[in-house]
Amino acid sequence: MTDYQTVDFDVTDHIATVTLNRPEVLNSFDQRMLDEFAAIWRRCRVDEDIRVVVLRAAGDRAFSTGVDRKAGRDRHPNPFSEDDPGFFLGAKQNRVWKPLICAVHGMCAGGAFYWLNEADVILCSEDATFFDPHTTYGMVSALEPAALARRIPFGEAMRIALFGLDERVGAARALQIGLVSEVVARERLWDRARTLAERLAAKPPIAVQGTVKAVWDAQSMTPSASREVPLHYPQIGNPLAKTELGETPKPEWELR
Repeated sequence: MTDYQTVDFDVTDHIATVTLNRPEVLNSFDQRMLDEFAAIWRRCRVDEDIRVVVLRAAGDRAFSTGVDRKAGRDRHPNPFSEDDPGFFLGAKQNRVWKPLICAVHGMCAGGAFYWLNEADVILCSEDATFFDPHTTYGMVSALEPAALARRIPFGEAMRIALFGLDERVGAARALQIGLVSEVVARERLWDRARTLAERLAAKPPIAVQGTVKAVWDAQSMTPSASREVPLHYPQIGNPLAKTELGETPKPEWELR
């Protein structure tokens, strides 16, 4: 699938830029977007011209508010055969080990956390707000906060999940709890994401992808396994990465 209807997709200088493009419904996802993301992740995984992925959103009001409650999505009549949206939307669930940078503005709610929970770098604009409306609408919030609790403090993930529409996490608080690593002015958001992506795209891709896979795989291991198994990744990747290195000048570093 290359004729995308719900997103804009571009590859330039080894960077795949995916722009959610349903601003009229706050970039919520329907089945078409789910299917398109499954195709996008397949391409990003196997296309060696792509080294980094930037995910951003069109429109003024929202990055995404999760599932499109009017359009809905396809559901299998057997609940044990049904796929969760994360199987379509999650980069890591689709075995994409190329770094994912999410640039968030406006509202980021509910199912939008499927993207954030599997991102490697998240930055947001000063107007960003994060919340999970499930309980307000009488729905259990489960997979999104369960994954979120692996990247921010447990109590913060529970508070987001439980309080629904009563509270939103602002940009400053998101930075404080580690949900995002940087907050920038709205007009700088896309350029900043591009700058970070260019820095990663300039590095030997095997070294970068091996790093992403090693760290993510370690998250699901026991403490002893996480000390032993990741050793295999540099043993596998370093010989290949060194052949890609060439004469790479040291960059001018940035203090943050």
